[in-house]
Amino acid sequence: MSSDSSTPTAPTRPPGTARKDGPDSSRRSERSRHAIYDAALASVAEVGYQRTTIEGIASRAGVGKQTIYRWWSSKADVLLEAFLDLSEQASEAAGGTPWEFPDTGDLAADLKFVLRATVDELLDPKFEAPSRALAAEGVVNARLGEQFVTKLLEPQLQLYVGRLRSAQDSGQVRADIDPRIALELFVAPLAQRWLQRSGPLSHGYTDTLVDYALHGIAAR
Repeated sequence: MSSDSSTPTAPTRPPGTARKDGPDSSRRSERSRHAIYDAALASVAEVGYQRTTIEGIASRAGVGKQTIYRWWSSKADVLLEAFLDLSEQASEAAGGTPWEFPDTGDLAADLKFVLRATVDELLDPKFEAPSRALAAEGVVNARLGEQFVTKLLEPQLQLYVGRLRSAQDSGQVRADIDPRIALELFVAPLAQRWLQRSGPLSHGYTDTLVDYALHGIAAR
């Protein structure tokens, strides 16, 4: 993402001085930025990532393409930031606090709860199109792929790590396992099925992943 992508802020004024009449450029910039976010998400949902262009995003947002290039270097950068903003909006709608992994003392129940919610989000049209676009583009665009993992994926995976470590502390999980590897037993199959559409996504599917991961598949 371009180093110019930080949100513009209003110039500071000495205490007690009145604001001058006229438009607030920072508010205008913020409105334009969110219009661009909305336009990028809508374009990807309607015509797909490959047919989405900076020009098309600018036209939808009602801004000049030079405005977009002032803040971002590519449509991939626009979409990534738009998706991050979409995720923040979802968090605010849910109460505005950072999402936490539940810890009820029942590891299986907590994992199933989170994976069911993940399925619901992956199947939500509002999230699915940009998620697929970013995941696919990240495979061929190394810089975007790194940002996608760093800003979106890894913070979520670290929540699983924390919950598995808690389970280790309580004796529910072996002390010698690496939580960062162990979480892939249920997260990776879900991601693979979603990305390649190799099978249906359902709560029953993720519940089974948790059961297989926690109890193994060897005969008892």
